[in-house]
Parts: sequence; structure tokens; C-alpha cells
Amino acid sequence: MALADANFRGYAEMLWKHYVFRRGIEVPAMWDQLFAHRPARLLYIAGRSFDIRAQAAMNAFVDTVRVSGYDIRRADLLLVELKAYQISQELQQQAVQNAEDLEKKFRAMTDSQDVSVSNVLMSPAAGGDEELSASNALRRGTEEVLQGITDHTDIILDASSLPRIAYLALMTGLLSKLVPDKRAASPLLANGKNLLVLVAEDASLDGKIQAEDPNNDLVMIPGFSSALHAESMQDWPLVWLPILGENRVSQLEKIMASVIPTNAEICPVLPHPSRDPRRADRLLEEYRAPLFDARETPMTNILYAHEANPFEAYRQILGAMERYRESMGVIGGCRLVVTPLASKLISLGVGLACFELRPSDMKENYGIAIPLAEPMRYIVAMEDLHASKPELSALLLTGDAYS
Repeated sequence: MALADANFRGYAEMLWKHYVFRRGIEVPAMWDQLFAHRPARLLYIAGRSFDIRAQAAMNAFVDTVRVSGYDIRRADLLLVELKAYQISQELQQQAVQNAEDLEKKFRAMTDSQDVSVSNVLMSPAAGGDEELSASNALRRGTEEVLQGITDHTDIILDASSLPRIAYLALMTGLLSKLVPDKRAASPLLANGKNLLVLVAEDASLDGKIQAEDPNNDLVMIPGFSSALHAESMQDWPLVWLPILGENRVSQLEKIMASVIPTNAEICPVLPHPSRDPRRADRLLEEYRAPLFDARETPMTNILYAHEANPFEAYRQILGAMERYRESMGVIGGCRLVVTPLASKLISLGVGLACFELRPSDMKENYGIAIPLAEPMRYIVAMEDLHASKPELSALLLTGDAYS
């Protein structure tokens, strides 16, 4: 399989110095290269929610499997649900319909009798009588998904309809399981297991989905809380990289008030290049009050991340984090706090950067945290939901392509 050249100066040991990324009509051709000449045991992970973009990703994959005649020996569908959100009755009905359609389509994918569908609940109500915090519920749900991985040859994570906390937790958790030693020779080979992330992306729809009433309790992505919780790091300076997206000011303010000290170095990250050349300007105006008026963040601190290529965003964010880690190492260490509030492709790139740079032990002179203020209520017009025309993207993160 052809790999894209990085053209990246420095960080020669980057995990994804070369990468596999396809979008649009190129995605089925990549699936042919992955599945056409071998039997596969598949685990497909998707969201059980109102977002119909999961159907677009599933339809594209299943139709390609049927037309190309891939040899799928075993197929397991795992639907991940978060119930803590308040949504309208229409959106609740849409969520039920989406789950039924996904299951029906998946069962029709292959003639194999070895097909299963199961559900995982990531909710503070999970765990029986024990009331879990949102962070613990997320951790337990992620562990339950990881325990479901057995002899699968291929794992597909469809982030299209999953909320940010879920797909970031699942992606980084899957990578931690498949790539336990990032310093090993060919670490992304992962014993030949292919980890593929699908995204039916529509940045304009993401901008129309209103996420309101952020929870007072911040959610921490599992494995990324040391910078805020470790006592030994509390005297280190804090660098905050909020990745900005539309309609997320209230979430940013909640995080800022909870865990970002007034002396923090703030580096807002804007989407650039972007399909909409004025998008970054509008985001600057939207976040002017909390970031630039209240905190007096210098305009020179603004960073940019590629809107449509998650691997380019990964390099840009990783490079910025590395520079702060190295420069602040001379004064003892630093805390790197990253808050992805942007669209899915950028957020996935941010997750890859945080996974790569995450310290392997507490002896390192830095820590990384990913805090999020999850909204309790989602609002979107049904006509906007059904009018969405997402473009499918695919990120191959591990497997034989990286041998």
C-alpha cells in the first residue's frame, strides 16, 4: 500500500512520519487493498446516537464489501451509547432508527453466520447502584470495548456519530492496546492488526449542532489527566492549547474557570487551511471575549491546524507541544493541557499527537491532560441533519502497511 511522504523537518522518530489517509472516492480503493486478498475477522465500533452520518459510513463500507466480495469470516458490531444528554423527542426517535438501520445493514453485509451485535453504555449511570463520575464511566466503557477485542484481524472505529469524549477515549485506548511500546521497532505494525478510523465529516453540520449546558464536572480522557492531578507537577507552568470550533464558548469558559490558572500560557489553535477561508476570522471574533479580552492572550500565540487532514493537524500540534516541552524543560518541566473543541478530523489529529507524546512514566519532566466540559444538551434542526452531505475519510493507524 502506498504511503504518503511526510515532508516533515525534525521529529524523525514520529510514529506517523508516513501515514495512510484517504478521502472521498479513494476510500473504497483502500478497502480493496486491505480486504480483497485475505479472510478477515472484523470488529466494527460505531455510535448509537441521533447523528445520521454513521449510516453514511456504514453504507459505504457494507456496499463495498458486498460488491467486492470480501471474505469476512466473522463480523462483530459494537454500538456505543452515552445517555447523559438531553435531546428532543425527534432526536431520540432518530437515534433509535439509526441503531436499527445500522444493525440491519451490518447483518446483511456478509453471508457468514458468525455475526453479532452488542451495546456498550458509557454513562454516569453505568455500573449498577454505584454512581460513577463521567470520567470513570468513560474509562469503564472504554475498558469494556477493549475487552471485546480477541482474535480480530481488523478493527474499524467509526467516529461519525460518536461524541468527542467517546471517540478520543476509544481511539487512544485502542492505540494503547495495539501499540504498547511506542519505541519498539515498527511499533505501528501491531502484530498485523489493522486499526482503521472512519469519519463521515461535515464541518458545516458540526457548526450547526448546538452543544449547551456544559457539565460542572470536567471529563478527562482516560490516561490523560496527569498534568492536572499529579501533585508533583502542580508547580510547573501550564500551557493550554484550546482547539477552537463553533458554538463551544461555554465549554471553553467552563474549562478555563475550572483548571486554567491566570498565569497559564494560552495558545489558541485555529483551522487553517480551511474550506471556508473566513472561518478562522469568525472563530477569533467568537472567542474574543474569553481568550483575548479577559485573558489578554497575545495574537502571536495563535497556532494553526489543518482542517481536512488529521495527520497534518497531528504534526502541527505535536510540534508545538514538543517545542514547549523542550523550552520549559530547562526550568524543571511543564504541564500541557489540550482541549479539542473543533471538528472531528482536527480532533482526531490532536488525539494522535497526545497519544504519541504521552509520558511513559512519571519520571518525565512534563504531563499531558485532555479535559473536556461535556454539554448536557444537544440541539440541531432535523432538516439540517437530513440535509447533511458528509465526505468520508479513512485513517489507517496500524497494521501491515507500517511494517
